[in-house]
Amino acid sequence: MRALVFDRFGEPTEVLQLRDLPLPKPGPGQVRVRMIASPINPSDLLFIRGVYGRRDEPPAVPGFEGVGIVEESGGGLLGWRVLGRRVAVLNSQGGNWQEQVILPARQAVPVPDDLPDEQAASFFVNPATALVMVTRVLKVPPGEWLLQTAANSALGKMVIRLSHALGFHTVNIVRRESARQELEPLRPDAVVVWNDNDLSQLLREQLPQVPLRYALDCVGGKLGSQVISCLGPQGHLLVYGTLSGEPLVFSPRDLMVNSRKVEGFWLSEWTKRQSAWTMLRLFRQIIRLMRRGVLVTDVAAQYPIERFQEALQHAQASGRTGKVLLRFG
Repeated sequence: MRALVFDRFGEPTEVLQLRDLPLPKPGPGQVRVRMIASPINPSDLLFIRGVYGRRDEPPAVPGFEGVGIVEESGGGLLGWRVLGRRVAVLNSQGGNWQEQVILPARQAVPVPDDLPDEQAASFFVNPATALVMVTRVLKVPPGEWLLQTAANSALGKMVIRLSHALGFHTVNIVRRESARQELEPLRPDAVVVWNDNDLSQLLREQLPQVPLRYALDCVGGKLGSQVISCLGPQGHLLVYGTLSGEPLVFSPRDLMVNSRKVEGFWLSEWTKRQSAWTMLRLFRQIIRLMRRGVLVTDVAAQYPIERFQEALQHAQASGRTGKVLLRFG
């Protein structure tokens, strides 16, 4: 089988190589999945660079999610139940950027036939992150306002669609006027273009009557640092990414005044604390919302595995308007 492997941390286009590897065999409680497609997510690129939250020593294969067909079981009830079925491959250890993948049977989640491969490939990371942050961590009530940075990202668009489905409002921060135009078809409540200026003043000028108690940030750095001072009493900022690669810097008084708080969120850590029943209900809720067009992923392009260099360059291109997928077989 073919696999994308890196022997050292570094820029993905420089360190990834396409190699032939032996066909793996599943052990007890495991299954072997023939991969169909896997997205190139920001977490995958951070993993290759060695700056992700979890750092595995090379050689390693990236890829945290995808879709495939279970072709072999190593034994156990769960393995036999998913044998021959199309599944979302929730590989928290990475390794989906190869033609055959071994993983615990409980991480192979059957997906209904009416979900296209392109949506099943991105079934979990962004949809679950958006849904859990909004409904189970922040618990944004109907009628309230939520501010989010990087609103034109795949996850940011899901949050806007969720706002319409659940009845809350969004203030969406972007960096370019073209990004504002990109969001217009989603009918966001408000879009603000930030150009390294004072975010609080910008919001006072453009949205003077909007009370903000909830916020999501995946950027960090100067922009993320300014978000906390934009929140009102008991404001709650949830941090789930570090796109800028820079730390949050703000005065303790920004937290003390009006009892604001900052909290971190990482999906893989959240899932470890949940019961099997909680996860099953979450999967079912995601499927329902995908069918309604809420937690869907825009796809910019799909590339066969041998064209991985083009795929990586496209995935990191400025102004990209959808997810880039790797296709196998």
